[in-house]
Amino acid sequence: MNEVIPTAEQFDLVVVGGGPGGYAAALYGASAGLSVAVVEQDKVGGTCLHRGCVPAKQFLETATVLRTVAGAKEFGIQASQPSVDFAVSQARKRKVVDQLWRGLVGLMRRRQITTVEGSGFLGPDRVVRVGATGQELRGGHVVLATGSVPMTLPGFEVEGQVVMTSDELLDLEVLPGSVVVVGGGAVGCEFASMLADLGTQVTLLEALPKLLPGCDREVVDVVTRSFNKRGIVVRTGAAVRGHAPNGTGTVVSFGDDEQVTTDAVVVCVGRRPRSAGVVADGLGVEIDGRGHVVVDERMRTGADGVYAVGDLVAGPQLAHVGFAEAMVAVRDILGEPAMPVDYQKVPWCIYTHPEVAFAGLSEEAAQAAGYDLVVKRDPFGGNSRARIVGDTEGLVKVIAERGSDGAAGRLLGVHMAGPWVTEQLGAGYLALNWEAEPTDVAHFLQPHPTLSEAFGETVLALTGRGLHVG
Repeated sequence: MNEVIPTAEQFDLVVVGGGPGGYAAALYGASAGLSVAVVEQDKVGGTCLHRGCVPAKQFLETATVLRTVAGAKEFGIQASQPSVDFAVSQARKRKVVDQLWRGLVGLMRRRQITTVEGSGFLGPDRVVRVGATGQELRGGHVVLATGSVPMTLPGFEVEGQVVMTSDELLDLEVLPGSVVVVGGGAVGCEFASMLADLGTQVTLLEALPKLLPGCDREVVDVVTRSFNKRGIVVRTGAAVRGHAPNGTGTVVSFGDDEQVTTDAVVVCVGRRPRSAGVVADGLGVEIDGRGHVVVDERMRTGADGVYAVGDLVAGPQLAHVGFAEAMVAVRDILGEPAMPVDYQKVPWCIYTHPEVAFAGLSEEAAQAAGYDLVVKRDPFGGNSRARIVGDTEGLVKVIAERGSDGAAGRLLGVHMAGPWVTEQLGAGYLALNWEAEPTDVAHFLQPHPTLSEAFGETVLALTGRGLHVG
């Protein structure tokens, strides 16, 4: 009797990975009528929902509530000095994550997306083999979206007690008394800000000359001053050299023969793409020296019908960038016009205290690119709403290209640091991507008193006829 060879189940689209890029591709494709399967080895939602953006922001919000209660007396509210039960905050985090995960699962089910548990491996003819089960799914098209994992440093082996990455930190029930955060990028600064507000003594070590590489220097200065005032020890130009466990914690060596004793170390030095063991050799899917899958502007790999999105490709490791890339890929699959993602203009939000948000070129980058600039700034100290809420630290800064007549022309960058700026960037991002000029934006009324009017005031000043901004 001849052996019966199972036939791969057929779908219009098979997505390998259920994080932001993967589930966005699945949802967008299903909404267009495609039959879709998602292969995910853990839970849909990926790092962002379960071990990254959402859990981290929940704890940062805990820090915000603590600051608010601690400062209540300024508003005439009599409240005792607050304390933190981090286990309760951890339970709330799990509840928030679980609610969002269940909502996502339900949405995918309603759109008739098939979800298969296991790790996916792409072989010839766009057939994805699933983990140990050997189940096979054949896609008319395949989107690779396997995401990324935290990077570590030599000599800092992660064991989850003394040396941690973001994964382990976000699962703690009790916070350590002191922490060394290695890495002053967005994730490292968010953790430093949150831990310090919750009562942990923080030392922040960054090998580069300033925190938040890529951010405008004036914005970085706002954050650095705030960190210093709140007792965070910030050391830039300070590469770590190793650590020596001492029984209860460890001693971290850095810089020129300097040391700091700490209960724990949190390594925040970036993430690497999860590309190993995802694609068979010889398919035409190229992986570069840093592990990224190489794609064109429509997210197509070198293999016919195979796309890659999210942290798997070279670009900003941001969930909303993965969303945008997924939509580009699906539009290309559908034969629709697909506007490529402009990585130079994507919105960035960093949830430190004070918050940071920006899009476009920093002043330093614009100068390096050869632009003649007109720059205006509006400190939040003069903003009515900022005074009302009692949070005046920060500024809005808008950078424009100087026109041939000497006046400010096309907007090149919008940079903010201060209260709730992550919720205020939308207007600046839209103006920047429309390549608007200050006179265009100045026609729009800004509600008063609001924090968001600071952007409108700053742009109005670029026209040469500002109200409150010089």
